[in-house]
Amino acid sequence: MPPNNLLAPVASISRTQREARNGHRGAAILLTGLPAAGKSTLAQALHAELFARGLQSVVLDGDGLRVGLNRDLGFTDADRLENIRRASEVAALLVENGQIVILALIAPLVELREVLARRLGEDYREVWCSASLAVCEQRDPKGHYARARRGELAAFTGVSAPYEPPLQASLVLDTGGQSVEACLDRLLTWLGECSVLPRA
Repeated sequence: MPPNNLLAPVASISRTQREARNGHRGAAILLTGLPAAGKSTLAQALHAELFARGLQSVVLDGDGLRVGLNRDLGFTDADRLENIRRASEVAALLVENGQIVILALIAPLVELREVLARRLGEDYREVWCSASLAVCEQRDPKGHYARARRGELAAFTGVSAPYEPPLQASLVLDTGGQSVEACLDRLLTWLGECSVLPRA
C-alpha cells in the first residue's frame, strides 16, 4: 500500500479531452489463451490496423513485459499475480490517457483475469484466443513446449501448469482453426459493435 500522504496527480488534460482528440474512447482488450494460441500475432495485427485508421493504441505483450518491467518476476503463483497487477496498472494509466490498450497475456487463471477486470472496470474487454493444446504444441514457435515436455521449463502453462478457459469471455475467437485475417475481421467488427471503435 502507498503511504497515506501520496495522492495521484490531477491531470492537466482530461480523459474526455483526449478521447475527443483521438476520436475514440479508451479501452483495454485482453487477448488470453494458451502459449502459441496466436495472441501476440493477433495483437500486432490489430495494432497495425488501428494505426492505419489513425487511432491511438498500444500493445502490452507478456513477453515484452517480462524482459523489461517484470524481469524480476518468475512463474510462482505470487509472481504471476504481481505480473498481472503491474500490467493492469500500466493499462489503467494508458486507458486514462485515451489509448486502446491491447494486452496479449496468457493470464492463465480466472483469478488473474479478475485482477484486470476489477482494476479496469467498464473499460475492460476479455477475448479468448481459443486454440487447442494440440494445435499450440504443434506450432511451438519458440520451442517452449518441447522444452517443457523435457522438463527444462517449470510451471509452463498447458504442460505443467493449468490454463482455465474463460467462462464468460466478451468474445471467443477460433485462433486454432481460422486465419489471422478472419480473426482480425471478427475482432474489428465486434469492437465496433461494443463502441470501442468509432462507427465507419
